[in-house]
Amino acid sequence: MAKSPRYTPEHAAAGLDTKFPEIETWPNQFPGYEIVVDDPEFTSVCPKTGLPDFGALGIRYMPDKSCLELKSLKEYLQCYRNLGIFQENVVNQILEDVVKWAKPVWAEVRGEFRPRGGISTTIVAKWPRKNGREGHRD
Repeated sequence: MAKSPRYTPEHAAAGLDTKFPEIETWPNQFPGYEIVVDDPEFTSVCPKTGLPDFGALGIRYMPDKSCLELKSLKEYLQCYRNLGIFQENVVNQILEDVVKWAKPVWAEVRGEFRPRGGISTTIVAKWPRKNGREGHRD
């Protein structure tokens, strides 16, 4: 007898169809430097169990013509607080939105999620993507 999957395609795609707010930007005045933004109290929700996921989120990027405006970035990140979405999707979605709004030279998003059941998770997504894909959906 085949065992039914515990996680469905609906779980895997949960949260990815969310309409996130715009991350505002402002004109960059200098070339060739790095910006690091830390959110040590990031929260989202597991789409399978409904339990909260707590972690530290880091965004690193080299601005080109625009920098992320921090208040709108904070408001954007708070949209994840009650959203059912896998940790891996959180990190990749944030990377895509940072790239969409700031159009940086390069960017990296790192999520370090607290242990649940004795296991912690770290996810790192970088842009440009090594496989040449610009987004998670073809």
